[in-house]
Amino acid sequence: MGKSYRSVGGTIFDVCNYTLLAVFACLTVLPFLYVVAGSFATDAELTQRAFFIIPQSFSLTGYEYILSSSTLFRSIGVSIGVTIVGTLVNLAFTVSMAYPLARREMMGRNTVLNLIVFSMLFSGGLIPTYLVVKGLNLLDSYWALILPGAISAFNLIVVKNFFQELPPGLEESAKIDGCSEIGILWKIVLPLSKPVLATFALFYAVGHWNNFFSALLYMNDAAKWPLQVLLRQIVMLSQSAGDLSQLDPNFVKPPEQTVKMAVIVVGTIPILLVYPFLQKHFAKGVMIGSIKG
Repeated sequence: MGKSYRSVGGTIFDVCNYTLLAVFACLTVLPFLYVVAGSFATDAELTQRAFFIIPQSFSLTGYEYILSSSTLFRSIGVSIGVTIVGTLVNLAFTVSMAYPLARREMMGRNTVLNLIVFSMLFSGGLIPTYLVVKGLNLLDSYWALILPGAISAFNLIVVKNFFQELPPGLEESAKIDGCSEIGILWKIVLPLSKPVLATFALFYAVGHWNNFFSALLYMNDAAKWPLQVLLRQIVMLSQSAGDLSQLDPNFVKPPEQTVKMAVIVVGTIPILLVYPFLQKHFAKGVMIGSIKG
């Protein structure tokens, strides 16, 4: 086999491409490394040093302050439960609606698709949504965090497009063998849809994990707060504690800046741990179904 040679222009393009990607990678990773390092530093060091990756004085005061909350692990359990159940509900609703819409012969298909696109551009608004949730007696219920966003219109359209790209001969062969529509979906379509399902499972899971505004609106019981709401409350308490330290000299002020950094780490790391299990499907699934309409 002879050696393959690249032109000078191709080599220059590769060097510029890799350099640009390296710069973008640094712009993405370095801020997160700074936050992780800052969570193990002291407030004094965060004030004195504009940027660092390795703290000079190692401290766990920020994490100790967060772990001092008696409801932390309960909130983590709430967030994990809502994320798992919510993601399963999202996938079930999305697949069950996308699969029939992928059939071009379905009556009223275009009308339903137009309504879906319309919902992407216009929504009822915050107050009507709250009144609907209240009217369904979902206040202080975990379902209030799941059902209002059970289907994403954009994700639905992409999954629908993916189903349309599957070879029609597979379904025809299954029908000849006596397979029902549910059997075709469960035994043929879903196994072939692992990349796109894994991709949107990750999207849905991240959305549920980071969602705190819905809990602020619908959850009046602090015992049912998810992790993000509790972390927000911890940050607010650490900020208000600074005023108490001025009134009482004996009051020990918590490390406000360190607590903020630690809160970001605690709220981000758990969902990051999910990505490696879906990474092999992510790159392929994020592109599939996004071309054909």
